[in-house]
Amino acid sequence: MSETKTSVSQVDINIDDIFGGAPGADSIVLPEEEKKPTVFSVPKTDLTFLDKTEEEEEEDGKSKTFTTEAAKQIVDDILGAPGEEEEEETSSSKGRPKVNKSGMVEIFNKLIEEELIIPFEDDKPLEDYSMNDWKELLQANFEERESKIKQSTPKEFFEALPEELQVAAKYVADGGQDLKGLFYALAQVETVNALDPADEMDQEGIVRSYLLATGFGTDDEIDEEINSWKDLGKLEQQANKFKPKLERMQEQILAQKLAEQEVMKQQQEHAAAAYMDNVYKALQPGELNGLKLDKKTQNMLYAGLVQPAYPSISGRNTNLLGHLLEKHQFVEPNYSLVAEALWLLSDPDGYRSKIMEQGKNKAVENTVRQLKTEQAKKISSSVPEEKEEQKPSRKIPRQTNIFKRF
Repeated sequence: MSETKTSVSQVDINIDDIFGGAPGADSIVLPEEEKKPTVFSVPKTDLTFLDKTEEEEEEDGKSKTFTTEAAKQIVDDILGAPGEEEEEETSSSKGRPKVNKSGMVEIFNKLIEEELIIPFEDDKPLEDYSMNDWKELLQANFEERESKIKQSTPKEFFEALPEELQVAAKYVADGGQDLKGLFYALAQVETVNALDPADEMDQEGIVRSYLLATGFGTDDEIDEEINSWKDLGKLEQQANKFKPKLERMQEQILAQKLAEQEVMKQQQEHAAAAYMDNVYKALQPGELNGLKLDKKTQNMLYAGLVQPAYPSISGRNTNLLGHLLEKHQFVEPNYSLVAEALWLLSDPDGYRSKIMEQGKNKAVENTVRQLKTEQAKKISSSVPEEKEEQKPSRKIPRQTNIFKRF
């Protein structure tokens, strides 16, 4: 058997040369999570121009204007930055670096100058703002912008409607109920406007409508007058004469209907103001028919009577009183409670007298019960207690040892 010789030698191997090209955890690229755009979503903005000097800006050939695109980056910096209370603790640890306060002041000053951010009404200088102040300022501006969007959207939608629908929308918004009459008046206006005095078919319609509207006479008299103008060849002339007058008459009818609704709206507003004032005066003393009211109950009653904050089966909001009546009639029926409320509302004096009578009867019953209890106690205390005969206690006799020595 031949022997195999093995030689051992030392070789230097550089691990970096072998595994240097292998991908590590840092080289793995993950897809960024897509975020749904919102009202305030804006692309990332390069803010390096803020660090440029005036000379560098002049070399660019045009001045830079600060836009709303910088707001997103600012919000990320502020909301992600640690609070002032945590800055001292995190300064020594490996964490996020402190926010440059002077830079924040400069950025916000530029936003305010560009009227992209509205400052607070207080006189507190930006240099004294804390991180919570920055957050509060941004949050207030976002809410203000969102509120303006909500307010402007219905207005823009209203202005985009045709004129006839604008009239109808305003009529309904003012509380108008006679939609059939309103649309009939609108249809009449459109019908008259569409009539053409040059058309032989429309000429008779224009003349007839005008004579009917002015009360010229009966249908036979109107037909006779129209035929007379036809024979004379003056029907087109009369149609051209009557068309503008007829349009004004129809517009006046529509305007009168809208004016009536406007008067009704003002009356409703005055009635609502008087109602709220009367409710306030009724609850202001802090008592109702001799019953004391605490502040919580007082506020609950006022809000429940004046604030239409609950949906109603009628389609319009109602107050707490109407909501509870509908609830106990239809949603969670409790007819005895509804009947009791009706009794109170229809005959408050009779209802209260019955309640007081019931309370008196309860008080009399309690008094009689207490008297009987006291009387029973007195009787039991006046009778001497009979001593129970003491029974002799039982005893077991001890057995005698007959072998016991005396």
